[in-house]
Amino acid sequence: MTSSENRPALARRALLAGSVGAVAALPAAPAHAAPLTPPRGRHPSNWPEPASYGLADTRRDLWPRRDNSFVLPLELRPRDRELGRVWMRDTYVNCFVVDGSPLYVATGTTRVPGLDAAAPWNDGIFLWVSRSLRGPWKLADTEGIRPDAERGKVWSPEFVGENRPGRTVVAEWQEYWHDEEFGKRGQAWAPEVHYVRGRWYIVACTGDHSRKVGSFLLVSEGGVEGPYRLAEGNLSEPFGEPVDGGPDFIEPGAYYHIDGSIYSEGDDAWLVLHNDLYAKFRDDMEDIVTTTDLPAFQQTPYSPEPYLEGAYVFKHGGKYYLLHAAWNRASIGPDGSTRHAYDPPGDGRVQYQYDAVVAVSDRFEGPYSHRWTAGVGAGHNNFFADHKGRLWATFFRNPAFGYWADAARSADAAVPGVVRVEWTGPRGNRLYVQRRDRGHALEE
Repeated sequence: MTSSENRPALARRALLAGSVGAVAALPAAPAHAAPLTPPRGRHPSNWPEPASYGLADTRRDLWPRRDNSFVLPLELRPRDRELGRVWMRDTYVNCFVVDGSPLYVATGTTRVPGLDAAAPWNDGIFLWVSRSLRGPWKLADTEGIRPDAERGKVWSPEFVGENRPGRTVVAEWQEYWHDEEFGKRGQAWAPEVHYVRGRWYIVACTGDHSRKVGSFLLVSEGGVEGPYRLAEGNLSEPFGEPVDGGPDFIEPGAYYHIDGSIYSEGDDAWLVLHNDLYAKFRDDMEDIVTTTDLPAFQQTPYSPEPYLEGAYVFKHGGKYYLLHAAWNRASIGPDGSTRHAYDPPGDGRVQYQYDAVVAVSDRFEGPYSHRWTAGVGAGHNNFFADHKGRLWATFFRNPAFGYWADAARSADAAVPGVVRVEWTGPRGNRLYVQRRDRGHALEE
């Protein structure tokens, strides 16, 4: 969620120089988000809003398709070779400029061999890096940090043995544990990589099977590959305070705010928490300013408001865009037709697609406009600009329920995907998955 505005253009000579050579060893040099260049020519139009606020737009134009998207060719780990690709949820990709050259970083929620999901445990956070969105994508070079560990793994509960007085890598509440119901438990979900005030950070959350479930921050003591340690504010607990929520098997008082992310602008940075809260970071980025009574974004909720995930803020064209992941549920309408809406669960409502819904505001805190469907099946994603200033979004195709859980399609679910995004200009102020026949070639 790094701001993408007011960045210098990337010189062609620097770009060509940066595209040559290995990308595995990455410096801890100053970096910033990639420059953002507004599109030329006439902007596409906004689509009319559905007749009733809260209805979902299911038109194929808003799907990631072959003509507007692709799956990143990430370097395979030994565990990935049987599937032939990386199994990933909550795909996150961003582009930074390091020493004048573009640096792309990819991460997400992955699973361990033998499990069909990232639960009840996984083995931490992996990073991939590239000088181009098309690749080659290589696992981050962590061999100099942990010669005996799997390459690309930058944090894991397995690293608890690295804790030292004054330096905590894995807190007690993040460690693996066991019970009779699930056996081994504990995992890291939905990681994101950010560069703030001259330092690399990873914000992630512990999953539902952890001792405490919530968002935490890792601080790099080197480059993007680490080594990472835990921020001071998370030594005893996740960010914020315990809240109601989560599955029944989560112990009372152990559920905090999940899906943490970072938005930075100038010298300021904020933690964004699912699904409507934010908090200012301290200047040293070791904790948020306050953990109680966190402010909420001023939103235009649906009625009734469903459960939302994956809050993310992106700035473009002087406007702030607040993203959420929402389940598009299908049901039978009063006239007998199929109704698609962002409804809470209920009788006759079937999960169809895990969509990206977006709202826009003149200010970070809001008030935000009515939400609209920005991408069908593209929920729990982020927007970013590539090194040429073109806009993209990530997607992963949720394998748990709905369209991508169908046996005929599940082999193509849980992917590290990216899709082109179009802006409807300063009058429309909307971001959509690139719709058909817009005259934009899908190129690198």
